[in-house]
Amino acid sequence: MGTILLKHAILKGKQKDILIKGNRIAVIADSIPVRAAREIDCTGKSVTPGFINMHTHSAMSLLRGISEDVPLTEWLNNIWSIEKHLQKEYVYWGAKLAILEMIKTGTTCFLDMYWMSPQVAQAVEEMGIRGVLTYVFLDNYDTEKSEKQKSECIRIHGYSKEWHKRCKFGVSIHADYTVSPHTMVWASGFAKENGLIINTHISETEKEVLSDKEKYGKTPVAFYDSLGILDSNVIAAHALWLEDEDIEIFAKRGVTAVHNVNSNLKLGSGYRFRYGDLKAAGVNVCLGTDGAASSNNLDMRESMKTMSLLQKGWTGDTTILPLNELMDVATINGARALGIDTGRIEEGALADLVLVETRSEAFIPNINFESNFIYSANSSCIDTVICDGNILMEGGKVAGEEQLLEKADEMAWKLINAT
Repeated sequence: MGTILLKHAILKGKQKDILIKGNRIAVIADSIPVRAAREIDCTGKSVTPGFINMHTHSAMSLLRGISEDVPLTEWLNNIWSIEKHLQKEYVYWGAKLAILEMIKTGTTCFLDMYWMSPQVAQAVEEMGIRGVLTYVFLDNYDTEKSEKQKSECIRIHGYSKEWHKRCKFGVSIHADYTVSPHTMVWASGFAKENGLIINTHISETEKEVLSDKEKYGKTPVAFYDSLGILDSNVIAAHALWLEDEDIEIFAKRGVTAVHNVNSNLKLGSGYRFRYGDLKAAGVNVCLGTDGAASSNNLDMRESMKTMSLLQKGWTGDTTILPLNELMDVATINGARALGIDTGRIEEGALADLVLVETRSEAFIPNINFESNFIYSANSSCIDTVICDGNILMEGGKVAGEEQLLEKADEMAWKLINAT
């Protein structure tokens, strides 16, 4: 088992040494007088848990900037017209590009909703990050397509047992307006039978809510619940247009809600994410970036800043989302939802952590690290990223990043020109 010793790191305002053995944090102490296979001088660096991006579409990084200044419905149609031309090599390189960006901005784990998950799994394995990769159901109410997707889900789930331990398999129900109720129920049953998480888009726009009320006489959340889908394994992306009853259902069923603030703002979906009401009800709230085709980047630190400012702005309550809670929303809350022992820097936890360089103008004076990190700095301050006990980035550089960028750019233009 390899060992890494972090010397003189600042953890919650105090200087500590941190010893990593294998893939876990073994010892945290004022001083650790041992020899390690690798020792890193962390003078001037603060240590935080790696971020957990709880909603993204990784390989859509190749579609960054492809559809701008349009509402969600038009945006989806534009994206789907391009995705018809997807091939395995595009998804593989798009996922690698996304993972590179996530590593560079401090993310060590992500929940993905995208096609061709075996290719994403290969990218995850090679890049060293953690990924929960979901099979996406999107049958557009087509029975033949539904049956084909069921068979494919079963097949890929079988393959997933051979994936690296950092990769987990899950199921996605795209949304109730793109997936038939029969398929939604089947996907939910398959996930529950196999102990898998379910990821879904829900109540993202007012139009979606009004449509379900007209069609079913219920909000999307109430409709999902009527089908018996909502449970503690469900991770609800967006959850932006929630009514009081919806929040009560989430709390009763143990559903996790994921805020995708930058994407919601950019697509004009809305801004009144009910964090305070969700928290009061005991709902687990996490943060995601969405895909780079809608949010344009996968920078969790930037999303944290936007979430904080927007919550204070629209509620008029500056105390609604304290900095320590915001850090939890971006880290340990996601770990709990995914059932992964990470998101915390404690002895025994998985060694997924980030070293932040504080010797810069953004951190002077360093009265409050979290404040400076979220409000003052940008993600270039992230110096080193460790995931599963392995160093993925050091000194702001990821091995082979130049070659990866060149190949991803080639693949992006190849996909765009194929349409």
